[in-house]
Amino acid sequence: MSLSPKITLISADPSRLDPAAIDQLEASARYEGIERVVGLPDLHVGAGIAVGAAFWSPDRIWPHLVGGDIGCGMGLWELSSPLRKFRLGSVERKLHGLDEPWSGDTLAAVAGFELPPNLAGPALGTIGGGNHFVEFQRIEEVVDGERFETLGLQADRVWMMVHSGSRGLGQAVLQAHKTEPVSAGLLAAGLAGQAYLAEHDQAQAWAVLNRRIIAQRFCDAIGAEGRPVLDICHNCVTPHLGGWLHRKGAAPADRGLVAIPGSRGDFSYLVEPIADGADRALSSLAHGAGRKWSRSDAHARLSARFRIADLQRTELGSHVVCEDRRLIYEEAPQAYKDIRRVVADLEHAGLVRVIARLRPLLSYKTRAAS
Repeated sequence: MSLSPKITLISADPSRLDPAAIDQLEASARYEGIERVVGLPDLHVGAGIAVGAAFWSPDRIWPHLVGGDIGCGMGLWELSSPLRKFRLGSVERKLHGLDEPWSGDTLAAVAGFELPPNLAGPALGTIGGGNHFVEFQRIEEVVDGERFETLGLQADRVWMMVHSGSRGLGQAVLQAHKTEPVSAGLLAAGLAGQAYLAEHDQAQAWAVLNRRIIAQRFCDAIGAEGRPVLDICHNCVTPHLGGWLHRKGAAPADRGLVAIPGSRGDFSYLVEPIADGADRALSSLAHGAGRKWSRSDAHARLSARFRIADLQRTELGSHVVCEDRRLIYEEAPQAYKDIRRVVADLEHAGLVRVIARLRPLLSYKTRAAS
């Protein structure tokens, strides 16, 4: 495999990576001002830009390298609910009304995050579509018992993972700051670059707030309290090594603990970045299993083989709440790569140590109004 010298692939066997996604990395590496590109083990084709990648420039930013879901990321909470009292059927029956606008004080919420009042819209506190979800989990295996204990974590509790972003806000920011041609980007120090960064940072903060409100809504629904363990962003641009680091579907390796989810029918991993290998991967990690099939391919392949009822339970015994008849096929476990291999590649590269493995109990995506 002949690659641009700007590109680093984090994979024990790069031949397993999708050649079309690597072609997208090559195209981005040709942008004037891009000096380094990293493809992570979950690398897959995106809408013009490879997902599962990081890009560094000393002085330029590209809004489309971040994409339309600015601030999309993952939050993880340890709940007060003992695992022994968690009843799947009971919990599933309680999860209603969570796709509707939040009934809380949105103006106070955005003010608390130093965001303007016009961002207190009805989408705040909602999951959204696509691959976003809330998942209740349990600790399947504590891999590093000493570190798990040092962090004060508890294996006998229910855990909750929230994956969501900035909803329509990030897309509006992208549309307002598109560059033609897209390869040109923006000088970070210029007026246009500064304007984009200001709105980007607002969208990123809104996404963090959104995950917090979603978590509170789900906790309230099941009568639990939640302790935040981490919140990380997968789509963003940040200052890094005197320049600008763009992450498109990539978790940060410089913000503490990272949760790497599998598909809704697979395990997720709680990992700790290893600083020694961070520079090689632009301080970035895989953000999930990564898609194996596009959404349209997944629907075409699976809708003829499985009934919807078949996909409402997984091989691990977990429940799936998804009342969108197309989305349940598009986001089926079969459409995703093997999370074990993704995490093994990160370990092989010396980028992470695994602390614990989490088993899905119930994955929530969307439910029709009752």
